[in-house]
Amino acid sequence: MEQHRPLNIVVIGGVAGGASFAARARRLCESTRITIVERGPDVSFANCGLPYHIGGEIQGREALAVQTPESLKALLNLEVRTRCEAVAIDRAAKRVQVRDLSSGETNWLDYDKLMLAPGASPLRPALPGIDDPRIFTLRNLQDMDRIVAATKEGMRAVVIGAGFIGLEMSEQLQRKGLSVQLVELQSQVIPPLDAPMAALLESELRNNGIGLDLGDGIARFEGSETHVRCQLNSGKALDADLVILSIGVKPDSELAQTAGLQLGPRGHIVVDEFQRTSDPAIYAAGDAVETVDRVLEGKTAVPMGGPANRQGRVAADHIFLGEKARPYPGSIGTGIVRVFGIAAGITGWSEKRLLAAKTPYETVTVNDNHHASYYPGAKPLTLKVLWAPDSGRLLGAQVTGFEGIDKRIDVLATAIAARMTVEDLCHLELAYAPPFGSAKDVVNLAGFAACNRRDGLVRHITELPEDPAVQVVDVRGAPLAEAFPPPGRSVNIPFPTLRANLGKLDRNRPVVTLCAFGKMSYFAARVLAQNGFDVASFSGGMKANVDPRSPAKLPNP
Repeated sequence: MEQHRPLNIVVIGGVAGGASFAARARRLCESTRITIVERGPDVSFANCGLPYHIGGEIQGREALAVQTPESLKALLNLEVRTRCEAVAIDRAAKRVQVRDLSSGETNWLDYDKLMLAPGASPLRPALPGIDDPRIFTLRNLQDMDRIVAATKEGMRAVVIGAGFIGLEMSEQLQRKGLSVQLVELQSQVIPPLDAPMAALLESELRNNGIGLDLGDGIARFEGSETHVRCQLNSGKALDADLVILSIGVKPDSELAQTAGLQLGPRGHIVVDEFQRTSDPAIYAAGDAVETVDRVLEGKTAVPMGGPANRQGRVAADHIFLGEKARPYPGSIGTGIVRVFGIAAGITGWSEKRLLAAKTPYETVTVNDNHHASYYPGAKPLTLKVLWAPDSGRLLGAQVTGFEGIDKRIDVLATAIAARMTVEDLCHLELAYAPPFGSAKDVVNLAGFAACNRRDGLVRHITELPEDPAVQVVDVRGAPLAEAFPPPGRSVNIPFPTLRANLGKLDRNRPVVTLCAFGKMSYFAARVLAQNGFDVASFSGGMKANVDPRSPAKLPNP
């Protein structure tokens, strides 16, 4: 049987990174002593599920407590010390000083290997009035309990920050019967998304009664006996019975910094491909670390449960498997959020991020239904892909819509990890039956559109021109064009009649074609280009702006 020299391992922090590391270490070695030190009362809980218990979608609190100290002892023979905080690391002597938060007593734990998985803390800036007890952040079960106890139907809630947690909390508080106002410093919700891809989320929030204050930030809080007044940078004031602060997180790396471990420019713990810190006896995983960016050169930090779990496994493998261990390949940054009936997913780099990094890229946006259009219940989705101009390699993707968002973003995240190109997307063989997809899935369509652009068959634009010299040709059917006209001046020539109406257009002036979903405008652009016109197609189309759940149905484009 496999034998190992008995080791003494101490793990600082449970939840995703620390717990997955400890579980994998135990499976690889029965004789190792493994001690988990957790400053909270819960060692393993589903922190991504916290908003959904607040709103009542997850009924039982116990469903979120994945493991307890007792269950970890029984299942994995782990020694778990909750309500204990690691306060110092003596690297030379290989020991950790631990304070019992109940008794105040301190003692030292010896280690052969140390895992740091302290996670991250919600940002809480030093604003006037920030210490009002009605201002909450959400990190653990105790935070969740406090919010549950404080919320009642009919209350006014202000959510500061429109990231993933901010949107989830807005949805769940509204579900619980509170009126919700959402404040975001950036000009859109989910700032990692490119702005046009966030528009559907914003519309869904407003349609469900969530007030939006975008492009405005919080300046200070003013508490009274009855409410908290949120003063925004613009001068606007919002009165609230409770406030949720969700403006981001910072890595809990103070212990590592005090111990002299190397930190990155934003305070994250620097690790190698096996999660080793600058001290080879100390590993780190989870929200507190920075890793290799899997898309482009450089470092990144992705504070999500999936990467944390995999990093913990890699570290344990390196300790016990040595040369057989597989390195952590880096992080892509894949996420998804649901807002009432809409979902949005993102993977890899966004257009705004590529622009900020001055990295060359090309992009295309396509629209289609989530399954065969002739099968009942087909709902639209929008897919945007970004790629490197020289190689065609995928750099990022975003998807928004009503159904099937997770399927497409997972396919594209896998494609990015495999360093696939947009040409590869054309021939991905994806499951097809009318209730599930289309013979040409929207992922394939994105590949086709990107290749058309790379082959010089079409020139795409993403904003309609304001220059009156440009002829904007709307090739949708007349009823749709009349019901939802494009901004500015345009002429409606439905695509089936285009060839017979070329004489209505000036061949000496540039042309932009548009339609509802981007497909017919491409067809029109090909017709015009081959008839001597200087033409571009409006990428992504007008999408008609019709909610498919509405009883009013317009003709197909």
